[in-house]
Amino acid sequence: MRSDRRRLAALLLLAAIPPMVEMAVLVGVGFYAAQALAPQSTAVWPYDSYHDLRWLLVYHNSWWTFAVGLLAVTLARGLLSAGLTALAWPGRLPRPSTRWLVLRNIEVAAVATVIISPWAAISVAFSAVALSWYLFASVVPMLLIAPFLQRAGVVGRWWKGLPSMELLGWSIVNFLVITVASALIVSAPGWSRVAVAGLAGAVNGLLWRRTVNAAAQPGRIRLARVPVAPLAIVLTMVAAVGVPPLIGLASGTTGQWHPPIVTERLPERVPYAVIVLAGFESSWDGQQPADPRVERFSYQGLDREGRPLPYAPQATHRSLDSSAALLAAQVDRLHARTRRPVALAGESEGALVIRIYLEKLPGGPVEAAMLFSPLIWPGRAYYPRPGYEGWGLVAGWELRAIAAVSNLVKKVDNDPDEPFVRSVIVDAPFYRNRILCPVPGVRMIAFLPLVSAAEAPSGEHSRIPVVEVPALHGDLLSRRATYDRALDFLAGQRVDEPRREYELLQRLSAAWQAPPLVLAVNPIWFTNREGDPSLSGRICEGR
Repeated sequence: MRSDRRRLAALLLLAAIPPMVEMAVLVGVGFYAAQALAPQSTAVWPYDSYHDLRWLLVYHNSWWTFAVGLLAVTLARGLLSAGLTALAWPGRLPRPSTRWLVLRNIEVAAVATVIISPWAAISVAFSAVALSWYLFASVVPMLLIAPFLQRAGVVGRWWKGLPSMELLGWSIVNFLVITVASALIVSAPGWSRVAVAGLAGAVNGLLWRRTVNAAAQPGRIRLARVPVAPLAIVLTMVAAVGVPPLIGLASGTTGQWHPPIVTERLPERVPYAVIVLAGFESSWDGQQPADPRVERFSYQGLDREGRPLPYAPQATHRSLDSSAALLAAQVDRLHARTRRPVALAGESEGALVIRIYLEKLPGGPVEAAMLFSPLIWPGRAYYPRPGYEGWGLVAGWELRAIAAVSNLVKKVDNDPDEPFVRSVIVDAPFYRNRILCPVPGVRMIAFLPLVSAAEAPSGEHSRIPVVEVPALHGDLLSRRATYDRALDFLAGQRVDEPRREYELLQRLSAAWQAPPLVLAVNPIWFTNREGDPSLSGRICEGR
């Protein structure tokens, strides 16, 4: 009995120390946005390896540093997991030798790296473009493969048969504990987060005990002769190829887009002429809006008579700067034609085009701007162009490989190096810090779907009025209730409708985001004068 208590105390201590050390370092250097990841450093498979890979894929700047880092984290993870497994082993069952546990857990760490790497790379893609669908797509596979990997470090023939219902249940509890622990950490003040991280680590130790017991327990295994684990793992990895097309379908404004603002006449109380900007991979067939005061923005530009041209989805892949230049020309032509002040309404990518236009071409006829489903804190990761080295090098090549295969089943090819994505990455200091900041002389409002709460680490996300809507990303302007509030704003009313649950969802999602690349680390961002929200938790501030 005394021996069991000592082993339990040692298990809790070993599980608590790494999160406390990681948290102490992050608090000490002031790295606010990454602190929610600390409890995962001793989480049960596969969340521990997911923690390691996200750090490594963001913070390496050459093939050599990635290789050395990968070897180091694989060995360290195998040794730590072997120690946790040994201490968590049920006393009533014979335990494998220490040598077997060490070798097996190093093997599992290596296998987990291969399995999880595509999803960790997709998490980095989420950090680059801040689209919540990428976050969800990178986390769900962890839930699916967790029960299989949790057996791998404990039993010999782990790849055969289905995991028990008990093991499945504990893997779900593990996910919930990590989520809640991270929310508590970002809610705690200053150095008290170290204690919270230690408590979360101790809970991880208890979960190791329960998980190892469930995996080691002899019992009837369903489909004992079938290699279920490899099949599940292969299907999970193949699913990474299908993520980009599914995200394109889920993003809302792909294809033709006909919100009420273009299909109905504006009420007379609206004093503006309005340009409406659709999102990424939208298209437009040239059909004119019902109200002559309204125009569709064209990603293809204007014809010789100054009329917006129809465009195909591929046109939306252009850089944000070039889209802003096209918008400037269209704003001037609409203002000259109507003699009215101009209001802009943009969805998703269209919101980014509006924001960069207002920043780089101020003082024009635009007096109001409505941003629908804008990306929150984009540009939190980086990867160099092919042929160059830099931070996130391997993540970039993984994303290119995933895109190349997924393009085989898509009508419009996507490329991690296309101008739209590169413009966000290169100008990351601005997009990370200024999207929802006020612009002098322009009335502004943001319409945010609640799902966008998952798009940024906990902290300040807006300094302009917001309307937070229970919805998914994209197509907010097609909702009648949202359109009515947009008309109220255009008519001059004060509209500001934040929701309490938005901040809660921000905190609960903090565990599953990749750590941001600190602005001061990347040479390509050296010349910027923007503050870094990943360090301060605040936006709209200078360096």
